Amino acid sequence: MELKDIDLNLLVVFNQLLIDRRVSIVAEKLGQTQPAISNALNRLRRLLGDELFLRTSKGMEPTSLSIQLAEPIAYALSAIHSTLNQQALFDPERTNRTFTIGMTDIGEIYFLPRLMDALASVAPNIAVNTVRNTTLNLKESMESGHVDLAVGLLPQLKAGFFQQRLFEQKYVCLMRRGHPLDKKKISVEEFSQADHVKVVASGTGHARLDEAIERKGIRRNIRLTVPHFVAVGHILSTTDMIATVPERYARQCLEPFDLRFLQHPVELPETGINCFWHAKFHKEPGNQWMRRLIFQLFSDKKLKSEMLEE
Repeated sequence: MELKDIDLNLLVVFNQLLIDRRVSIVAEKLGQTQPAISNALNRLRRLLGDELFLRTSKGMEPTSLSIQLAEPIAYALSAIHSTLNQQALFDPERTNRTFTIGMTDIGEIYFLPRLMDALASVAPNIAVNTVRNTTLNLKESMESGHVDLAVGLLPQLKAGFFQQRLFEQKYVCLMRRGHPLDKKKISVEEFSQADHVKVVASGTGHARLDEAIERKGIRRNIRLTVPHFVAVGHILSTTDMIATVPERYARQCLEPFDLRFLQHPVELPETGINCFWHAKFHKEPGNQWMRRLIFQLFSDKKLKSEMLEE
């Protein structure tokens, strides 16, 4: 016999008959008519080739096969019920769940210190994994549930995803303290003639920054190109190069690397940093809880989430 041949409702009736032993009581508890319960029992008898229950003065007495099946069927139904209802229960203080969040290295620098500090207080057993949200299979990983959330500037996440704006960020010029351009304001010409570190950060929306600068006809003297932000602070602290970086990242680098930042001489558009999640997990309680925590910690504006479309 294959599982496809079994109607789960028949096993529910079987289990309830084992408990109550009377068709009338089972019908009342399951919200069905007595003929419907009798019909279900007859179907199950035909499938299993056994009477299963015999009518007696004390009610429906189980056969030896029913007694044999009673415990494993009750266990299986309980496991199914628990599985289907476990998502309704999420206790952050007790869970030992691991959340996987997609973010860049700049996201790790900005988000993780505060996030992990908050989790230590409200959900001490929760663990966090991060993966690069620049990977080609980010969409598939989020759809399958291998990645719970992604944070950043991610224009490639469109149909099938929700997003909520965390904050808008502007770009600034970052350099070491005491740099020749370390003053109140620098000109576009000074910016153009300086030696630059350029961060590519492929797969994110940061590429729009370079496009905006180029559209204005501004040429930079790019001495070094790197694929991520993680080394920028170290590089700037010991050289006369400058870098165009998000302001919130710049603020994180000031004290550790003795840097300072200036208002950017080029008028650049602000970029929006969002939290993304797949529509399949929009109502999953654990996912909802982690989103709320991230919004509470980092959101400048409490905006409603919106469904993304192509």
